[in-house]
Amino acid sequence: MIHISKKPKKENPHEGHRGRVRKRFIENGLNGFAHHEMLELLLYYCYAQQDTNEIAHKMIKEYGSLYNLFEADTFDIMNRCNVTERVAVLVSLIPKLCNVYFRSKWEREIIVMKSLNIAAQYAVSLFVGRTNEAFYIFCLDTGYRLNHVSLIAEGTLDETAIYPREIVGESIKHQATHIILAHNHPGATANPSRRDIEATRKIVEGLKFMNIRVIDHIVVAGDKYYSFASNDYMVEGYIS
Repeated sequence: MIHISKKPKKENPHEGHRGRVRKRFIENGLNGFAHHEMLELLLYYCYAQQDTNEIAHKMIKEYGSLYNLFEADTFDIMNRCNVTERVAVLVSLIPKLCNVYFRSKWEREIIVMKSLNIAAQYAVSLFVGRTNEAFYIFCLDTGYRLNHVSLIAEGTLDETAIYPREIVGESIKHQATHIILAHNHPGATANPSRRDIEATRKIVEGLKFMNIRVIDHIVVAGDKYYSFASNDYMVEGYIS
């Protein structure tokens, strides 16, 4: 009788380690995880057997931080880190998903922007995952309820062209009695530039003739922000 032995299944040397890392996440979330360990866990879903710890270290080292890596362009990640399109897409998808996640929590709520806290939270969530400048206005009714968010302009990494007449048009279109201006400074501080200050002045003056009041201009940089209203600068301010 001929006995045919089966070829032993090749073991994955990282299987036990991966199981322990996943269990750690399930039980405690990301508490206690170093940044390279977070990325290592994420990369499990692109690499079946390869040591993702080493890859994670190299990718973060290339960009200097996990934040810079996640904010990078997909093709740039592929080229600089020598990884596949699948890996680069997964990594660059994270901040975009975060943007949708944070914004979705507001969708079923009636948002009343009578305070800086609410307006700033909304503004910060709006810019999560954005790597270029963008300028929005929040159109509010007489009760300070948010009835529309208008994207006025998008620009390069550090510059956006703003035309006051577009802001006037959007405000009238959405029957705003008050508006809040919001734009971001990707990769910079939230302090307003001279151009930001001049643009705010022109917008405030232009809308006065339409009896539309500018409550605030919020400049966002990551999770930080600058409020013109909290600095008593040109705008009307909040009522509470």
